[in-house]
Amino acid sequence: MRIQKYISQCGICSRREAERKIEEGLVLVNGRPAQIGQSVDPEKDSVVVDGVRASGVVEDHVVLAMNKPKGYLCTNSDPFGGQTVFDLLPEPFSHMKLFCCGRLDKNSKGLLILTNDGELANYITHPSHNIIKRYHVTLNRALDRKIIPALLNGVMYEGQKLKAERIIPDSSGVENADRRLEVWLNQGRKREIRRMFEVMGYFVKELKRFQIGAFTLKRIPEGGIKILKKADINKLLDTGA
Repeated sequence: MRIQKYISQCGICSRREAERKIEEGLVLVNGRPAQIGQSVDPEKDSVVVDGVRASGVVEDHVVLAMNKPKGYLCTNSDPFGGQTVFDLLPEPFSHMKLFCCGRLDKNSKGLLILTNDGELANYITHPSHNIIKRYHVTLNRALDRKIIPALLNGVMYEGQKLKAERIIPDSSGVENADRRLEVWLNQGRKREIRRMFEVMGYFVKELKRFQIGAFTLKRIPEGGIKILKKADINKLLDTGA
């Protein structure tokens, strides 16, 4: 791995900034000044930047979990100048070519996976793999439970069949609990939950994805990220079977 890429993936700075540090003699490899483009083995070589040994993300594939806030688009760029989830990324991830693994619309929030691993993204999002995505939903009025079978069987909207795997009404008894529910999906059509409830005469006021597979959104502040390790990724792929 080239040294500037390694420094970037460790989260120290961008590749361009790493090159500047190398030129200024601020980077050492095994005690000797580094050269731009020099190859390093993260398992064997000691890389020191500004007097601190580098360590961190060294995989070519990067997988991040983000707690997406409202108001941000799941796109790499917006021609109208809107804010995107990629504007929230710190270095070095803001300089990487990442994409969203299953989108959330602008007015939705919660768990979002960002990665450069196309195979992983396809596995998570393709309905044949039965990776369940779970959402907290708040409607504009009380849910009539008689509509649940229709949503589980699937409803048609503009030629697409929209279908929930499970719908769990809130039975807590707190104020407005009759408007709150949990929805499970194993596919991810555009604005699927919002559109399926529109068919039934409802408006979704709040929507938050809180779980994918067995990975739950925990201890990630709104707008923040978590670098996912192998154990976390295995949870994403857990079907519960």
